[in-house]
Amino acid sequence: MSLIDNVRATLKSQDTEGPFELYVTRTPGYLWACLFKWLGVHPVAVTLMSIVIGAASGWFFYSEDLGMNLIGMGLLVWANWYDCADGQLARMTGKRTLIGRILDGFCGDVWFFFIYLFLCLRMQGENIPFTDVQWGIGIWLLGAWAGLRCHGRQCAIGDYYRNIHLYFLLGAGKAELDSEAKIKEEMNSMKWMSKDWFHKLYLYFYARYTGSQEAQVKSFHTMMKGLEAKYGKNIPLPLREDFCRESRPLMPLTNIITFDTRVTVLFLCIGFGIPWLYFIFESTVLEAVRFHMIGRHERLCERITEQYTKG
Repeated sequence: MSLIDNVRATLKSQDTEGPFELYVTRTPGYLWACLFKWLGVHPVAVTLMSIVIGAASGWFFYSEDLGMNLIGMGLLVWANWYDCADGQLARMTGKRTLIGRILDGFCGDVWFFFIYLFLCLRMQGENIPFTDVQWGIGIWLLGAWAGLRCHGRQCAIGDYYRNIHLYFLLGAGKAELDSEAKIKEEMNSMKWMSKDWFHKLYLYFYARYTGSQEAQVKSFHTMMKGLEAKYGKNIPLPLREDFCRESRPLMPLTNIITFDTRVTVLFLCIGFGIPWLYFIFESTVLEAVRFHMIGRHERLCERITEQYTKG
């Protein structure tokens, strides 16, 4: 088998990976995963290293020196390779854990928290373009809106739509489509004052994250209730194929609003010395992509509900 064939064998599905992901992120990630497998490193340890490296990249964006910025860009790319490697390593070794999945989802949020923090610190004393007025608290408000409001929802829904697609493509047993209700049920079965306190803690945050995903997809949940009532867990293959045909074109959009396009624009804005423009891009263009994607997916779910669960 060629290198690319070996990389494809470690992917959840080629439907969710475009050429950029395959060659630029997944292939380097696979090579790191092979090294970590040989060294006996656990996937969770790789995730933790990714968090530290990605968070450290933010500090290099505080400087206006392009050389320092390039180091930060390199660190963020390196962190993303490790973020790819942890999942590939888990599938290669069978060492899959819930905490690994949770930390993996948490990883990007930590990176960008520090990136936004240092970008805001860098810009607060600079003038707003075409004015003599400094950004001051304004850049913090813009950064908070772009990061806490827009970024969080964009990445959450992109991840959720990939998992929904994998659910219909591969079946429930091979997908990672969790529900807030089930997570809370498991969390409530544990006690804080016990050896399970840490497990309960990260389930609490995982439930909040999953709830933020579910809040954006009302028609999907209506569809799933109808399908489960009619078919149980055994959704017919023709229905699954029908769903995937319309869901598949949305997968490139999930990559646009999660990492690839986001980071490309971030690097360009920092390189040209206009990092504030990245916040505008995130709050407008990426939000428009998110709304478009949700609209198409919700209409798909409404059609499936009407066609397969009624009558």
